[in-house]
Amino acid sequence: MAQYTTLTKKDIESILTPYGVKQIISFKILNGGSENTNYQVQTHGRTLVVTICELKTKKNASELGLLLEHLAKSNFKTSKIIRTLDNELLTSWQGKPVMVKSFVKGAIIEQLPNDLITLVGSELGKLHKIAAPKYLQNHANFGKQEFSNVKKYAPNSLFDSWLSQNLEYIQPFISSKLPQGLIHADVFSSNVIINKLQDSAVIMDFEEAVKYYRVYDIGMTIIGICGEGVTVNFEKVSALLKGYQKELQLLDIEINALQAFTVYAGSAMTFWRHSHFNFIKPDPDFFDHYKSLQTLTDFVKQQPADCFVKLAR
Repeated sequence: MAQYTTLTKKDIESILTPYGVKQIISFKILNGGSENTNYQVQTHGRTLVVTICELKTKKNASELGLLLEHLAKSNFKTSKIIRTLDNELLTSWQGKPVMVKSFVKGAIIEQLPNDLITLVGSELGKLHKIAAPKYLQNHANFGKQEFSNVKKYAPNSLFDSWLSQNLEYIQPFISSKLPQGLIHADVFSSNVIINKLQDSAVIMDFEEAVKYYRVYDIGMTIIGICGEGVTVNFEKVSALLKGYQKELQLLDIEINALQAFTVYAGSAMTFWRHSHFNFIKPDPDFFDHYKSLQTLTDFVKQQPADCFVKLAR
């Protein structure tokens, strides 16, 4: 992540004054995330994360803060937001919303082993049992309702055709009978913290959280942590589903739709990469960044129709 806001020690102390923190021991920039600048700050007695919301409105940042509080009240493990001494959810710095959160100790493991993927599956199942707050939007960011935007910047292109064909493949599996709820929508290994003993997985970064189909979240997690290059490791998929169904049993309609929704999730992420680096923020170094994910999505689509059904039963 590019660092958008540079803070000095004096700046951070000023930001933390409303929280009753008068002196800091050390601080450093944290990598990761695409919309925020994050600093890890060591104070006397605790470690905090100061987040400068670079692109969010105050309303959007407040809703994210409220969601983190909602998760904490539901005993879901993730970073906890900290209010000021005046009970304010946010402060501001140079006109940008600022939130302060607890720091979750642990490490990111790019290729998670099966036992840890089972833990992630269990955490995802726990998340899906939590009621979705009313302020969450009811569609996925870069989901099917936005696919037509490719026609604005790449009409009649090969990518436009690919996305249209995938939407046609997905459409028959979208049903009002599919359970919806609070979903993370971005469970990649970079958003999972593993503790030192490797017996706990914490899902982080709820920037993309929405109220949407549970099976979409499972499909996205398959793309995010079960993919190995341009293929999917089906032993990892089995481990994920095993963990998930310890908490929440998949319905038949979800099992039958799992392959299609994994294609859906892969298509959405591929579309994000394509539109972001070729249109929204063009970057020649990343023009082809979408292609590996496109190939991974094609791999899922090409599997036998009963492949995912067998893994889930």
